[in-house]
Amino acid sequence: MKSSEIIVGLDIGTTKIAAIVGRKSEHGKIDILGHGRTESIGVKRGVVSNIENTVNSIRIAIEEASQKAGVNIKYVNVGIAGQHIKSLQHRGGIIRENYDNEISKQDVETLLNNMYNLNMSPGEEIIDVIAQEYIVDDEQGIKEPVGMLGNSLEANFHIIIGQTTAAKNIFKCVTKADLEVVDLILEPISSAEAVLSEEEKEAGVVLVDIGGGTTDLAIFQDGIIRHTAVIPFGGDVITEDVKEGCTIIRKHAEELKIKFGSSLASENRDDEIVAIPGLRGRPPKEISLKNLASIIQARMEEIVEHVYYEIKNSGYEKKLIAGIVLTGGGAQLKHLSQLTEFITGMDTRIGYPNEHLANDVPEDLASPMYATGVGLVIEGMRRYCKEMEEATEKEVDLVEEQEPEDESTDTSQVRPMSFLKKIQEFFEKDDV
Repeated sequence: MKSSEIIVGLDIGTTKIAAIVGRKSEHGKIDILGHGRTESIGVKRGVVSNIENTVNSIRIAIEEASQKAGVNIKYVNVGIAGQHIKSLQHRGGIIRENYDNEISKQDVETLLNNMYNLNMSPGEEIIDVIAQEYIVDDEQGIKEPVGMLGNSLEANFHIIIGQTTAAKNIFKCVTKADLEVVDLILEPISSAEAVLSEEEKEAGVVLVDIGGGTTDLAIFQDGIIRHTAVIPFGGDVITEDVKEGCTIIRKHAEELKIKFGSSLASENRDDEIVAIPGLRGRPPKEISLKNLASIIQARMEEIVEHVYYEIKNSGYEKKLIAGIVLTGGGAQLKHLSQLTEFITGMDTRIGYPNEHLANDVPEDLASPMYATGVGLVIEGMRRYCKEMEEATEKEVDLVEEQEPEDESTDTSQVRPMSFLKKIQEFFEKDDV
């Protein structure tokens, strides 16, 4: 077994840091070899706020995953999220000089690369550019233009933008933990890979990943990602509300939320009471579960309203046949799917990250809490396989051509520096 076939996903979240080690099985599913999890101390709302604490947490999670999987972990695919992430739609195009020739992969690459040259606000960078559909000589809705004839090649792009400093801090934490970043992957895209089926993406679906610090959203339709957004609320805000509303310490508020929390106050009876241990010899505190649920419901309604606003804002509200899929740790709250259906009027289900996993996966990993981590392994595997295919194709082309390619046609010469590459260079300069 080659170590390069093993993919590691590192989910640096607000409440937990999870490392998941996986590889592709002979049936095309993902085998999870091991996983590690630790509390996240240095991250707030998806953004690193304390480098040292985050580095220590990463080391603990990686060490645990490494021991369980029986492999040394060096390379990781890291998720990036946080309230600084935003997306926009853009249309770009090129006029082809030799339009008698078929459209080549290089033409598509050139068009994609041009998008990285768009002007951004100071402190912002393009993280990812995703082609949605191509237009060849005004012929709309083409998914694969390679091999067609045409004078002009255009495409609608989904462009994801993030703050450079936030990404640099994540990169710094990972490298300080003696690891190398293979790719920075947007977390909503990772979660979607883990919990959505191809049919749902085709029919039109909203993925809502309710994390500790943020709620990530991704809308798919016709198999294409149409909209992404990050809402700066998550499970931590609910815990804070319970702490304030019930006047108890944070630890007890979190336990109450997990064990007895509900998103619908009407589902609890008035006489349901739970006792919380008193502090330092004080008598226990009694809390009504109906009161607890009404505190949680108020905040959950706000989060779902934000989600519904983003759905309407995307322009795809009427085209989402598969409705909403809720995942992430926050999706484990009781009656959340009912509340979401009530507010949005859309079909809702809870998404478990077992869509692409082999059967013998540990039970705790099939929890919505691990959707991002599992998704990072799946998306990392997909990107790795694609790179291997492209490398093989280039080798075949070189053998067929006998003569070396003209330098002007070498795509590596024209490919702009990726977001990750820029960050790597930034740190290399600092080291010098």
